[in-house]
Amino acid sequence: MFNGHRKHSKKRDAILEVLKSTDTHPGAQWVYEKLKPVIPYLSLGTVYRNLNLFREEGDVVSLGVVNGEERFDACTLPHAHAVCKVCGKVSDLSGEILAELLENYRVEIHNFTIDIRNTVFYGLCNDCLVK
Repeated sequence: MFNGHRKHSKKRDAILEVLKSTDTHPGAQWVYEKLKPVIPYLSLGTVYRNLNLFREEGDVVSLGVVNGEERFDACTLPHAHAVCKVCGKVSDLSGEILAELLENYRVEIHNFTIDIRNTVFYGLCNDCLVK
């Protein structure tokens, strides 16, 4: 959701593009490590500043802190996530899965309009469950 006020920058464009190119819900360190080989003058501080700018402008959403690092998603459409409590893997949950999970937890909300929803489920991914 570019608001027209942001100054154009190759670094900024690259940071947003690498976020859009993955479904791993990365943190700043991951983004930095992906871009550092192709943008040697990139700093981790620049990545953090731009991720925060993107979040404020609505271009990415924050999933909160997972394993000590704030994680981001370039898909800003409302959807739920599953986070592994052991390895920190984050997965998107489809509408069908979410509906099934919430079926037994219906809550009526009166006199309240919801405009933002961030649903996160915590558990174990299949890899950690097998271990």
